[in-house]
Amino acid sequence: MTLTIVGSQLGDEGKGALVDRWGGDADVVVRYQGGDNAGHTVVEGGVEYKLSLVPSGAVRGTTGILGNGCVVNPKTLFTEIDDLRERGLDPDVRVARRAHVIMPYHRVLDGIEEEVKADDDAGDEVGTTGRGIGPTYEDKAGRRGIRIADLLAPDVLREKLEYAVPQKRALVEDVYGLEIEGGDDRAEAFDVDALHEEFAAIGERLADEGMTVNCSDYLHRRREAGDEILFEGAQGTHIDIDHGNYPFVTSSNPTAGAASVGSGLGVTAVGDGEVVGIVKAYLSRVGEGPLPTELDGDADEEALADDIREKGGEFGTVTGRPRRIGWLDLPMLRHAARVSGFTGVAVNHVDVLAGLDELKVCTGYELDGEEIDTVPTTTERWERCEPVFAELDTWAEFDSAAVAEAGYDALPEAAREYLEFVADEIDTPIYAVGVGPDREETVELTNPFDE
Repeated sequence: MTLTIVGSQLGDEGKGALVDRWGGDADVVVRYQGGDNAGHTVVEGGVEYKLSLVPSGAVRGTTGILGNGCVVNPKTLFTEIDDLRERGLDPDVRVARRAHVIMPYHRVLDGIEEEVKADDDAGDEVGTTGRGIGPTYEDKAGRRGIRIADLLAPDVLREKLEYAVPQKRALVEDVYGLEIEGGDDRAEAFDVDALHEEFAAIGERLADEGMTVNCSDYLHRRREAGDEILFEGAQGTHIDIDHGNYPFVTSSNPTAGAASVGSGLGVTAVGDGEVVGIVKAYLSRVGEGPLPTELDGDADEEALADDIREKGGEFGTVTGRPRRIGWLDLPMLRHAARVSGFTGVAVNHVDVLAGLDELKVCTGYELDGEEIDTVPTTTERWERCEPVFAELDTWAEFDSAAVAEAGYDALPEAAREYLEFVADEIDTPIYAVGVGPDREETVELTNPFDE
């Protein structure tokens, strides 16, 4: 069977912990979109592993695949693999030959374009990580991208570089009016010979280590052999380029439908499996964009946001930026459940909400005198939404390890009421509850691989 893990909010929901936990029952873990802008923190036996590109299942010794829907920075990939090897692990990571490569000029352009947006009066800066994700997907759509397969054929690689690089130089110099020469990093990013030498060598390493695959064929054969396949989504539903709050979105589709497109395994195979939405028990966001339930009002709200941020470790895995904090937003979850077709949800960070003096959940919005129960289609309308809150009972601090060992009934009664309220509102059963950062600090009600 297949299991697809989807972020139901704005990313940072704790997907890695569930991928790591259920990945132990999978034979293959597949990343189907995104790149090294996607941070996953996995805690194994008290040891923390921060991954941005390698699939989270690598910590469990599962075969990891970067599908054709991903954009891959090979230097990041090799750095993470080498680091895991130094820490005593032996990650088995394969890369789809159809996946696109993040080139140095993509990273340069990413930074330039975000600076231009920030200086624009419209204020439409997205809060990009600056890792070249967007420009790489732009080249993919524009049919001028470089794919992993091209790194394996030096003559083809040079031909494609000679086509793409002059266009990028012209964009920097003629459109943005900036100098390329003068800074070594920037100059080399637009030097065909330097790029060819560097990325042909990367292709040699990929080939020597047998890391590249025809992803569709590979996954089809694994599934035909009876292997269990887990699809790992990066980011979250509400920064999906189609279903998120555009333009404050990523450049790919984190929603479940992309698992098929971004891997080459057919929609009937993916759709026949389980789709689990990962929910943070509150809300956090890195970067710009609407956040109707944000705790940013008076001093008391800001202090509460600081408390939750510190307890929850709400700082970006990739960027280190502090995340904005808000109450749980049910209209967002309803949208996510519909778009991806959740068969279950896992709710994380329930322990972070313990000990609060108050607890609220957004059940709907007021917009132009009307109450609505889902997210509007445009950012402009979402920005005007006023949250409608329900107040719920709070619960005291608890021993996460003891609760995880004892099971769901060991959770404080008010915490269980909170979880059941959420499940009822989105008409989706709870499969797991995260009560601490370690894989073992998860209360599992249902293992989707057993369904």
